[in-house]
Amino acid sequence: MELKYIEHIGIAVKDLESSIKYYEDVLGLSCYSIEEVKDQKVKTAFFQIGQTKLELLESTSEDGPIGKFIEKKGEGIHHLAFAVDNIENQLEDASSKGVRLIDSKPRSGAEGLEIAFLHPKSTHGVLTELCEKKG
Repeated sequence: MELKYIEHIGIAVKDLESSIKYYEDVLGLSCYSIEEVKDQKVKTAFFQIGQTKLELLESTSEDGPIGKFIEKKGEGIHHLAFAVDNIENQLEDASSKGVRLIDSKPRSGAEGLEIAFLHPKSTHGVLTELCEKKG
């Protein structure tokens, strides 16, 4: 697998508005984008810090992945996302090395990225997201 850099760190939150306020008022960051990804039942807010982004994730449905995560584990770090080129090849490479895939094919994510997740049972407990910018 060839990772380029940490694209973002995903953080599950119960209330996007109050979480944004904390990141802006206390940490001094600036939210530059809020977006809903309907097929993932999530609303996101992005902050840039250096080359890395923080993505706050609020569930738009109790049965969505973030809603289930918060119900089970509470608020906190949800996933680590890496930028890659040729995401399809990266998925094939991971699978060939025995990594369990959540997504065998990329799907559309926030900010126009193609994304795919690796199962945390194969990644030592860390939900891992691969991201590729499509031109």
